[in-house]
Amino acid sequence: MPGVPVEVRDVTRRFLRGGEEVWALRGVSLRVEPGEFLALIGRSGSGKTTLLNLIAGLDRPTSGEVEVGGARVDRMSERERTRYRRRVVGFVFQSFALLPLLSASENVELPLRIAGWPARARSERARQLLALVGLAKRAHHRPYELSGGEQQRVAIARALAVQPSLLLADEPTGELDSVTAMEIFQLLRDVARSEGVTVIVCTHDRLVAEYAGRIEELRDGRLAPPAERDVWQRWQARGAPPRMPGLRPAPVAPALEPPPSSEPSEEDISRWAPPERRQR
Repeated sequence: MPGVPVEVRDVTRRFLRGGEEVWALRGVSLRVEPGEFLALIGRSGSGKTTLLNLIAGLDRPTSGEVEVGGARVDRMSERERTRYRRRVVGFVFQSFALLPLLSASENVELPLRIAGWPARARSERARQLLALVGLAKRAHHRPYELSGGEQQRVAIARALAVQPSLLLADEPTGELDSVTAMEIFQLLRDVARSEGVTVIVCTHDRLVAEYAGRIEELRDGRLAPPAERDVWQRWQARGAPPRMPGLRPAPVAPALEPPPSSEPSEEDISRWAPPERRQR
């Protein structure tokens, strides 16, 4: 699925903590083009994750508009937002969030099981994606048998499983060493180019400067103008990060279309059941 444009218009988000108002976002306006790799940087508490949650449909703005692919996310009902997260958005988390009893391939297949894909199509899509992230030979390993970088690669493959048009990553290198972090950022850039997916990353990691197509800085809940980008200026003062040699992802076969199926009901918890394992 091709990438979608993302537009945030004059968005604010206010929380109440202990009877006091806390403004996480103050009048943020931002546009991300289809297939762009955007990095959001800023100090802790600057509003990066809050903005990502609004784009993901995990939260609603206090005021303002959030539009993804022409659809107003801020106006969606709960059911519509659930469908939006299933079909449009792929998520990558700092802590990988892999199911420990499932293999790498089974973790990648899980969103496809929920979406109703048949077994053969699920297996083929997982194989393609694990090849894309360089883990074709680790498909049957469980998370505890993989390094941190390998687990994050599996998480990226899982996020791409249902062919999302928007990939959101919150501190995807927060638990990785610098060399592995560069590999993950380059992989995200390659995904944006080869799959055409729009990628938005929140990060404190200055290594992202080598790979993102654009960087925006949040400061006290606002987008900082160039003269006030203190985090970016500090990064520049420290010098450019080392460049990582190019990684060449394996080509991905044409995307498989999911079979027509009814949307699973919200109460149907059986869809989370892991696949049965053969007795040895």
